[in-house]
Amino acid sequence: MRLLFVTSEIFPLIKTGGLADVSGALPAALSKAGLDIQILLPAYRGMLAQCESPRLLGSLQPFHELRCDIYQTILPGTSIPLLLIDCPALYDRDGGPYHHPRHGEWQDNPLRFGLLSKVAAMLSVPNMLQPWQPELVHCNDWQSGLTPYYLRQLASPAKSVFSIHNLAFQGNFHADWRHRLLLSEQDFQPAGYEFYGHLSFMKAGLYYADALSTVSPTYAKEIQTEQFGFGFQGLLQHRAHDLTGILNGIDTDVWDPATDPYLPAHYTSKTLARKQQVKQALQAELNLQPRVSSPLLGVVSRLTHQKGLDMLVEIAHELLASGCQLAVLGSGEPALEQQYLALMQQYPGQVAVTIGYNEPLSHRIMAGTDIFVMPSRFEPCGLNQMYGLRYGTIPLVANTGGLADSVQGCALMADGRLPAMMTGLVMPENNPATLLVTLKQAIQIYANSGQWKQLQKQAMQQDVSWETSAKHYLDVYQRLLGI
Repeated sequence: MRLLFVTSEIFPLIKTGGLADVSGALPAALSKAGLDIQILLPAYRGMLAQCESPRLLGSLQPFHELRCDIYQTILPGTSIPLLLIDCPALYDRDGGPYHHPRHGEWQDNPLRFGLLSKVAAMLSVPNMLQPWQPELVHCNDWQSGLTPYYLRQLASPAKSVFSIHNLAFQGNFHADWRHRLLLSEQDFQPAGYEFYGHLSFMKAGLYYADALSTVSPTYAKEIQTEQFGFGFQGLLQHRAHDLTGILNGIDTDVWDPATDPYLPAHYTSKTLARKQQVKQALQAELNLQPRVSSPLLGVVSRLTHQKGLDMLVEIAHELLASGCQLAVLGSGEPALEQQYLALMQQYPGQVAVTIGYNEPLSHRIMAGTDIFVMPSRFEPCGLNQMYGLRYGTIPLVANTGGLADSVQGCALMADGRLPAMMTGLVMPENNPATLLVTLKQAIQIYANSGQWKQLQKQAMQQDVSWETSAKHYLDVYQRLLGI
């Protein structure tokens, strides 16, 4: 089965969020299952230099005035072919893949990711670059949302799967872009790629793909409601029979407390005492007081309203009065960043805040903290709660999306014992008061060292690998191809 996997970011080459982790790990798991995979990605600044012996396959001209070179290399750490679209005018820039250094979106993002979508379709019909042609094209999020449309435009025999990683980010642009992107005027309508007068990459993916998937079973249901559908709930209800919710996994080779190169000490569920060494080293690194008896709370996240981290700031004073500590890594809304930095100034030695992206530190926070806090207002899947399970860092999550599907929260039994299926704590409601109550419950369990160790072991026994998820994707592919 030949599969072209289309993405706008991939670990370890370029990462802004969970899509990069999925794009790095899912193709590897599918390759192990026997699929013949190639991955397509824009060649952002410096990316070709990061790859081993990139080979020029040739050039394509997706749009009238725009040519690009296609290079083939290997995704680092794997044997999977990686196709890079080299178009310096669009991709050789400072800043991130979607935003310029001053945080605003690139104004030509429709062209930058329209090119990604068009190239994916062009590689799926006979071409001069390589004899390999995919039977399936797996597109991810709005950045490759036009791919299913272009596949139909070029009469490609390849089937398409469109994965929704976060429906809130839709790629909606001024309608005039449809001319430059060579989209048919007659398809600019509700039964097409039009969305409230805009050209919508997300709408194109949802409307034209042969199959739809999203990153957890609960989120697949949530996005069919007005609360979480962001205007697409009617279309998703109409296509419910084509929509499958598949919980993401994580790369258990990269995220393994027994071998993680970023950790000062290693541990397993049988050697949990060594986790304290990681905690003590993290406290020293972040200038936190060397407390052992108090829990250290961790946050690695975008600092945004979606992630519910404004609620954590709201209850922080009462929470910190109990003696616990807080380590935060992330960036996002400037006002929220400033609130967390002010909190650190107010509680020196008790709160540490690092603004920005730091992969090694994210691993140390994941391993060195005791409780990982994720009070998201919505969360399509989430990966950090699974990292927490893997590292014996107990996740405290909201009851939504993939958080609800991956973390089992239970009340203590009548005699005070810990239920055998419990793997974390789940907020029954999503508000600051409930977050505070749930955190206090976690702190109470932490105070009972026997119960806490049992909870850690139960968390670490969960299967969070990609193997199970990959089998579900394989089922979707086989149904599409009639195998």
